[in-house]
Amino acid sequence: MRTNTLAAAPIEVGSVLPVSRQVDRDDARDAVARLLRALGEDPEREGLLDTPRRVAESLAELLTPRPFELTTFPNDEAYDELVLARDIPVASLCEHHLLPFVGVAHVAYLPGDRIVGLSKLARVVEQFARGLQVQERLTTQIASLLATELHPRGVGVVIEAEHLCMTMRGVQARGARTVTSSVQGLLRSDPRSRQEFFALTRSRPS
Repeated sequence: MRTNTLAAAPIEVGSVLPVSRQVDRDDARDAVARLLRALGEDPEREGLLDTPRRVAESLAELLTPRPFELTTFPNDEAYDELVLARDIPVASLCEHHLLPFVGVAHVAYLPGDRIVGLSKLARVVEQFARGLQVQERLTTQIASLLATELHPRGVGVVIEAEHLCMTMRGVQARGARTVTSSVQGLLRSDPRSRQEFFALTRSRPS
């Protein structure tokens, strides 16, 4: 009788994940106060007195990934079907306008010798989302990390998001959502695996 061992093995992700940045909160607070003045506001009025600090703190949180270890486990059962985490919340900042884009990510992989803790898929999404981003790069970064560090037989990532830089300004296309995808390995080369992935994410392949 085979013993089912689940010894976790941390992956040394090294430079694959975004590098944690040092945020000078005092300088950021002063910069927000200067920006308010440049926009014709008075940062000394009662309603704005604490706004520079609040903005600095919120931006520091949105731009700073939380540290974590991407742990994997032996695929003792030789599971070879698709593993999909759907509707993972995504919130990031557009690097062109510093306005948020929010939505969901669908992350899937075809296991090889090892599997990954499901919560870690959401943490990988968060790691790359916490920074100044464009959706296309965010999508490929998530897929590339899993392909590089997990060595699965295939990886697929779809992100659906609403960009406030498009819905609140400019064209003001309220309700418009942008869909991006990145597929690697069998999810790219094998038509049946590719179709299954996009069917399960309710998305059409681009």
